[in-house]
Order: sequence, then structure tokens, then C-alpha cells
Amino acid sequence: MPTAQINGITLNYQIDGADTAPETIVLINGLADDLESWGFQIPALVEAGFRVLRFDNRGIGKSDAPAGAYSSRMMADDAKALVDLLGIKGFHLMGVSMGGMISEEYAIAHPGDLKSLTLACTYGKADAFCQTMFAMWADLAKAISVPFVMRDVALWAFTGPFFEERPEDAAAFAEAMAALPMSLDAYLSQLAVIQAHDATDRLGQIKVPTLVLAGEEDILIPVRLSKKLQEAIPAAQWATVPGGHACLWESPEPFNTTFINYVRSQS
Repeated sequence: MPTAQINGITLNYQIDGADTAPETIVLINGLADDLESWGFQIPALVEAGFRVLRFDNRGIGKSDAPAGAYSSRMMADDAKALVDLLGIKGFHLMGVSMGGMISEEYAIAHPGDLKSLTLACTYGKADAFCQTMFAMWADLAKAISVPFVMRDVALWAFTGPFFEERPEDAAAFAEAMAALPMSLDAYLSQLAVIQAHDATDRLGQIKVPTLVLAGEEDILIPVRLSKKLQEAIPAAQWATVPGGHACLWESPEPFNTTFINYVRSQS
């Protein structure tokens, strides 16, 4: 895969779809997710006629993991530097979870780059419940291991029916999370992003056409926080799809269809 030298680090990225595609989508990953986490989206997006840029955030995958802590604005600046280097302008941006927080910062700082913004399974600021959960993740990572934490996160990310009806898939996801090759320092550096992110006083500055999308049964980032985010962004649209926090993996077809239909409505 190609790499880019931006902001003093090496960033790993991949572009899928035809260079002649009329519309480009940029995807930003969640906490501890590399660019392969979009595997259930890329075929549908390319088939729909889009060119798609995805990349490993700093701290994960084949990108550099400089000392932290990181911030949502820092990682938005990474995304900006990458698209500028690649000459990508007038694109549709989607971020999931931590990626949504990064995308909020991007839309506030660089609105002229965007045709649309989709914020999936995310918030403008963590509440006390989320902060307590994130602090527990940090403690578990330090006391046991990052893979142990990721096994626990799988329980929060998927719904009960997913474990009952698709046990093989559930086991495969748990195994993949448990095998995550991410250092403790890199994990804590990324975790700091979702702990410190607070765009609540600036969300009104987002003027880009925006969709806030949530998994109907998300208990990791409660749906009420996503709804609060939507209400704070002028004229933002709202949609839900079946599944929990990992709805992009648990229910990829409705997730993809909802996103593609929104992007087309803004093209």
C-alpha cells in the first residue's frame, strides 16, 4: 500500500475505485481500527461508482505511532494534509466513532473541502457514563493488555442477537480484536482522543450538509448522544440502522445503503 509523509509522520493509505469516478469519499476510522475495518463498505461504495480514500490513523496499522496523547484536531490535521498531498478536493467525508469526532473537527476547520459530512456512531462530547467506561479501558489495558480490552469492547459493540444468530462471526471478530497488534502507548494515545474531544460549543459552526447516523441499539456510544449531536448541527439529518456500535459490520447492507443514498442526495 502507498504511504505519505505528512505532519512529520508516515501515513499508510489506500484508494479504491476508478480515478475517473465523479465523486470521492474519504473515510476515517474509529479507535484501534485500521483501514481494513472498512472491508464491508468498500465493495458497495466502489460498485456505486465512488472513488474511496481510507487510511490508517496515527497510532494504528502501518502508519507511524508517535508519542501521544493525540487529539481529534491533530488527527483532522493529518487527514487534511493527506488529502491536500493527494490533490483531493470537494469530497464526501464520513467518520465512525472516533473517526466521527475527527470529522467534526475537519468540518469546522476546513468546510470548503467538503460536499457532505456523515458522522456515524459518535458524539460531540463524552458524558459521564462514557468517561467512566473509557477510564476502565485504560486501566484494563495497563493492568492486563490491549487485546484483553478489545475482547471486552466486542461485547459492547455488537447486539445480543448478533451473538445468538451469528456465533461464528462473533467469534471471528473477537479473535481479530484479541490479535490486534497495537502497543499500549499507541492505544492510550488514541484513547485520549475520545476522552478529551469536545466540540459542543463549536458544532453550530458546521454548515456542510450533514447526516448523523446511529446504530439503533448502540450502548457503547448511546444513541441519545448521537441524537444530541444531530440537534446541535444546523439542518443536520438523522438516520438509524439496525445493530449496535459496530453496525457497519453487523448490518453492513442498511448502513451502506443509508450512506450511499445520502451521498448521492448531496452530489
